[in-house]
Amino acid sequence: MSTNTTGTHEQGERDYLLGKAVQLASVAALGGFLFGFDTAVINGAVGAMRADFEMGSVLTGFVVSSALLGCVVGAYLAGRLAERVGRIRVMVLASVLFSVSAIGSGFALGPWDMIFWRVLGGMGVGAASVIAPAYIAEISPASIRGRLGSLQQMAIVVGIFVALLSDYFLASVAGGSGEALWGSLAWRWMFWVEVLPAVAYGVLALTIPESPRYLVSLGRLDDAREVLGRVMLRGIPERIREIQRTVRQEARASLRDLRGDAGRVLPIVWIGIGLSVFQQFVGINVIFYYSSTLWQAVGFTEDDALTQTVITSVTNIAVTIVAIALIDKIGRRVLLLVGSAGMFVSLGTMAWIFATADRVQQGEQLVPVLSDGQGLVALVAANAFVVFFGMSWGPGVWVLLGEMFNNRIRATALGIAAAAQWLANFAISTSFPVMADLGLGVAYGFYTLCALLSFFFVARWVPETKGRELEDMD
Repeated sequence: MSTNTTGTHEQGERDYLLGKAVQLASVAALGGFLFGFDTAVINGAVGAMRADFEMGSVLTGFVVSSALLGCVVGAYLAGRLAERVGRIRVMVLASVLFSVSAIGSGFALGPWDMIFWRVLGGMGVGAASVIAPAYIAEISPASIRGRLGSLQQMAIVVGIFVALLSDYFLASVAGGSGEALWGSLAWRWMFWVEVLPAVAYGVLALTIPESPRYLVSLGRLDDAREVLGRVMLRGIPERIREIQRTVRQEARASLRDLRGDAGRVLPIVWIGIGLSVFQQFVGINVIFYYSSTLWQAVGFTEDDALTQTVITSVTNIAVTIVAIALIDKIGRRVLLLVGSAGMFVSLGTMAWIFATADRVQQGEQLVPVLSDGQGLVALVAANAFVVFFGMSWGPGVWVLLGEMFNNRIRATALGIAAAAQWLANFAISTSFPVMADLGLGVAYGFYTLCALLSFFFVARWVPETKGRELEDMD
């Protein structure tokens, strides 16, 4: 498709250059690719790494989720740093953190230095999770902002897929993730592979222009007009004036601005935090961090478990495409409500299967063993869960966080909400091995309850932002 392809706002108010908008958003969304790759690559390595480092359940859970502590720091600082040095420089910094972390993780000698390298990479993930949706929202026309914002989630799920596929390939070539490969061990190569996309992200980030909002904040109005002109065919002077007005307000923003007149945190900030927490508390990252270990624990071979994990990842990509097609047509709220209902049913099915499965003694633990029929139902339910999450809460939350806050508090509020998301992710990822020791039915029962609560949360509090300009947010 030519970059001169035009599109029209639903009300005919504004035309845009679709190809160019997609190009800029896609490069920014590469941070999401690294986000997905970095968080999922440990899936194939965790079993062999646990054996090599002789780790128990608690330490294993902490090593896997330690990157999320770095994510909290990176997410919190990225918004403020982007206001000082620009969006592009933060993208390049994230690229450097990804690269150094990948190299260090592959050379780790034990759990504690692995934790250090994972935290360092997590800072890059946290920064990318904030800067990509913010940049995409700032260069996007309102009528297609949801679709362009969904590219962040698409990049995340593609990154997860590529990480899991590379894990599968390396384990297959070596004969197992703990086997020797090219002078080292296969699980170490799983981390080193990340250097290639990490470097590519940094290089490509230097090929796109700065955010027009950042340029206006520096007084570079001609440059801001030129950037908007790459995407928009009309309405540029009006957009510049609106950005100028809101940037003047934003310049005085601080953490105090997240509080209302009565000194309480603004409701919209709590809504952003709630969306972030529920997105993680339904347990989606348990599927992507632990699925190969999970399926092996209930009777699948390592090869079959990795295959199922790759299939689940492909499913996630397919349904994200569905979300991109729907999010600007039916809105954010409807997608989230449908997703919550579907996740409740699918997670409830998994909880029931694991709770009622026969158990056998394995070492010091009783582990569930699924019959052929139970295994099939569990696989279908797990993939149904991914379907409902991927077409709703996956892209929907990132789109909403990028656009729901008004311009005065956007950078700060987005950083707080993203930090809350990573804290919730850390809590779920760290607790899963311990909850699994209690019983997989207990773990998935908790995620089922959270899916149910997320439905009522959206129905009661989440606003619809479809088609509204960023400068018009309350």
